[in-house]
Amino acid sequence: MKKYDSGLLFPKPARKKKRIRHPGSILQQKDGRCFLCMLLDQYSIYWPGIEQHHVFGGPNRTASEEEGLTVYLCPNHHREGKRAVHRDRETDLIVKRYAQAAWERNHTREEFRGKFGKSYL
Repeated sequence: MKKYDSGLLFPKPARKKKRIRHPGSILQQKDGRCFLCMLLDQYSIYWPGIEQHHVFGGPNRTASEEEGLTVYLCPNHHREGKRAVHRDRETDLIVKRYAQAAWERNHTREEFRGKFGKSYL
């Protein structure tokens, strides 16, 4: 029997949550540059507050992380600007189509539909 010295009459054993290590993005390296600044505006600016965006969010967020379908965006392209992926459907579709095309280099479209629900191409 383990002895717990926490001052409680019936202390619970500490359980450490296992962290799942997912692979990095297959679309972009995390180097401080915005994916959409490079793709749409041809800017190669390094942003101090770069933010990770899961291309297929909602119920597919975990699958997006597992498959490396994440990009790094500046705040303007992520959530604040007029063309931000969380505000503009066209910008969101540009990123989704790019991600699907990259994923389908090693997989089939049917596999994509099975994993993410629908095709964006």
